[in-house]
Amino acid sequence: MTGGDPTTGSAPTRQASQPLVIERCAVATVDAEGHEYGDGHVVVDGGRIVAVGPGRAAAVPEGARRVDGGGCLVTPGLVNTHHHFSQWLTRGCAPDAILFDWLRELYPVWALLDADMLRAASLGSLVALASTGCTTSADHHYVFPAGAGDLLAAEVDAAAEVGLRLHLSRGSMDLGRSAGGLPPDDVVEATDAALAATAEAIDRFHDPGPGAMVRVTVAPCSPFSVTTELMREAAALARRRGVRLHTHLAETVEELQYCTETFGCTPMAYVESLGWVGDDVWFAHGVHLDEHATARLAATGTGIAHCPSSNGRLGAGIAPVPELLRAGVAVGLGVDGTASNESGQLGPEMRAALLIGRARAGAQAVTTRQALAMATIGGARCLGRQDELGSLEVGKLADVAVWRVDGAAHAGMADPVAALVLGSLPPLQLLLVGGRPVVEAGELVALDVASVARTVQQAATRLVQRWETVR
Repeated sequence: MTGGDPTTGSAPTRQASQPLVIERCAVATVDAEGHEYGDGHVVVDGGRIVAVGPGRAAAVPEGARRVDGGGCLVTPGLVNTHHHFSQWLTRGCAPDAILFDWLRELYPVWALLDADMLRAASLGSLVALASTGCTTSADHHYVFPAGAGDLLAAEVDAAAEVGLRLHLSRGSMDLGRSAGGLPPDDVVEATDAALAATAEAIDRFHDPGPGAMVRVTVAPCSPFSVTTELMREAAALARRRGVRLHTHLAETVEELQYCTETFGCTPMAYVESLGWVGDDVWFAHGVHLDEHATARLAATGTGIAHCPSSNGRLGAGIAPVPELLRAGVAVGLGVDGTASNESGQLGPEMRAALLIGRARAGAQAVTTRQALAMATIGGARCLGRQDELGSLEVGKLADVAVWRVDGAAHAGMADPVAALVLGSLPPLQLLLVGGRPVVEAGELVALDVASVARTVQQAATRLVQRWETVR
């Protein structure tokens, strides 16, 4: 990618970050050894971490900003592995429906989205993510109405405005209702057109280089909305171009039944037959996985985006996360679409993942440190960025969250990580992406949140008016 205009498919030019030293803070590095410091420091220079450890920093870069971290916990920035930004405009719809009924109700509404609406929805989604400690988010967009404008550029532009890293999952659907799929025929693409548009998205937006702010993933939507041909050819395209693969899998019992009746096998067996396993693949949900599927995920290095709040909201079931973790599967956390997780916040998913994992398998099934790891290094593994993101280690990108844990809601808690995971989500004192502040003292740096709210409301009103006109 070249240049600096997100509408032309390139990342915006970003000024170098100021060196920064955070001291007198608790630090949870989430590195392989689980290093933690009750009174430690993190030093950032050139957009990367240059020191982390106990006590005060031994060396301070010239011109560094010093941050007093007293009363704070410092962690890696959180990584969101599955989302649908567009759904910000349809929150609260079909509140009591299961997935298939929920989709049938909302597919026709999403077919009315345009680029301006998607930009507004993306801003709303990204503000919610940044405000709750997220520094990198994947987004899976799979509805491309004719005449809607440059939808992917709208997302890239919004991410640049907020300042978060974006893994843009170019979704697709080519199996309409008349051919046995779930979505209406008017929201699907022709197979060749979907593949061509996905290749174009890679050309325009994917940055394979270190420190990338935008990367592209090939992401056909699901077994019940995509033909076998598109699934197979999408995998071939991704591997030719060196990008990752993502799709929904094993989310509901209805999907399990669909795959059994249509393909004669489980969802996992179906996608594996098409080459959809490997350390370049991660699936959303994985609620209905048997022991064999878990073993295959572990053996092939395939990841899972765990979306506990969305799974609960839709009554999809409880994913076998304790079993996945024991097997060594890369498990990250995902908000999922905000029409099935109306809060849109990533931070609370740590608590949800811990509680639902223990409800499934007992008090030791998911620990506080495992919940934090899923939200950080586990997510980085799913996105293929574990060498750059997900832990506080020298040489990694300075994507850092500084949480205030000395307020009325958390003061006196003996363990700051437990305060973060088990308590109400602490406010952010500071959020850095590549060393640049995105949140300061709980406030977004680059955007006025009230203005974003007005933009979202206007877009949602326009969408409702369109829907009332055509239904």
